[in-house]
Amino acid sequence: MSEENQSVDVGGHPLFFPTWLSSSGKKLEAEVMAPAVEVFLKLLEKCMEFHSSSRAPMSTVGEFLKTEALRISNDEWKDDEARKLRQAMFSTMIKLECGVSGTHTMDDVDLESFGMYKSLPGLDCTFPGGYEGLITHIMNELPKDIVLFNKPVKCIHWNNQLSSGGGSCPVKVECVNGETFEADHVIVTIPLGYMKKHHNTLLNPPLPQHKLHAIQRLGFGTNNKIFLEFEQPFWDKDCEVLFLVWEDEHDLQNHVSDMKTSWIRKMSCFSVLKPTERYGHILCGWIAGHESEYMETLPEEEVLHTVTQLLRRFTGNPTITPKKLVRSQWFHDPYTCGSYSYVAKGCSGQDIDNLAEPLPLTGSKAEPLQVLYAGEATHRSFFSTVHGALLAGWREAERLISHYNPSQRKITANL
Repeated sequence: MSEENQSVDVGGHPLFFPTWLSSSGKKLEAEVMAPAVEVFLKLLEKCMEFHSSSRAPMSTVGEFLKTEALRISNDEWKDDEARKLRQAMFSTMIKLECGVSGTHTMDDVDLESFGMYKSLPGLDCTFPGGYEGLITHIMNELPKDIVLFNKPVKCIHWNNQLSSGGGSCPVKVECVNGETFEADHVIVTIPLGYMKKHHNTLLNPPLPQHKLHAIQRLGFGTNNKIFLEFEQPFWDKDCEVLFLVWEDEHDLQNHVSDMKTSWIRKMSCFSVLKPTERYGHILCGWIAGHESEYMETLPEEEVLHTVTQLLRRFTGNPTITPKKLVRSQWFHDPYTCGSYSYVAKGCSGQDIDNLAEPLPLTGSKAEPLQVLYAGEATHRSFFSTVHGALLAGWREAERLISHYNPSQRKITANL
């Protein structure tokens, strides 16, 4: 949290001390892999530029990355014996980028809209106690008994559509247990994945067509973490991430032909949790997409066995044995249905704006600002992030402040 750390601009890709491991159990030389890393990061930067500088030459980020990575490597490393190994490394980096974007494949991510995303300066922060600790801290500053928990919402009735019980408020929130709560305004911050699954029943009257189409067009995928605890580290002291390179993936094609036997191939890397004094000897594995969703359905013992075999293969060490595994399961969580949003093929910033637009729509004679929308998927620049969700919440709070006290409106456009 130091000012020095928070001023570092890493463009969304922190500078790690990596260890490269191959599927034949060999540790790869950093200087051999460095040219491929440089090419891939430059191609990612190029992907970001199409949004503002020129029309994208292809439809998706995946198509561009694979086409250009193979073209450059075949031209520049034609006679280099490390060419295929570096091309296989491209496959690993694309898998990692699937996790960053929260998508099954980068072939689903729109190239022209990709550059809408902006990176904040600063390194990632881990809160003591996790986000639950942060929420507890915030809650301690609020008056008691003003926040209700365990009240799953069945339907938001707006424009006075729920007539039973009377009441003068334009909005009534109907809970699964039958309780209702009257309101002048409701700010909806639920994940896009939940809205994709429940939009037909969540609002009454239903969503206008352009908002429904925005929900359908925007992408929402799964990125899970698998934590492994060890008695002693098998990685180098200065190592911050272990990248896994499958040597047969130099063609950059999908090699998961059978989900049951090959899902583990989608795991791109393991990051080392530091400091050791706080966490112990723990690796965090990253896996995205349909393979990640399949992993959630497996017994924990099977996941532990499969990941253990993966590490033994890539290190060449048959004795590696994690003592404990903990995993996230975002896709099967009934209130998230995945992890976070991305700009899918054919999607634009207008879709994000349409999703964020309050109901009733501008120009309606009904009472304004009955249903407002926040959450990461409603922020044009910071979708998929916690700060995007935070800023979207502030935006809607300020929208209401402006509604009641126009003279006290705060300027947040530059946040």
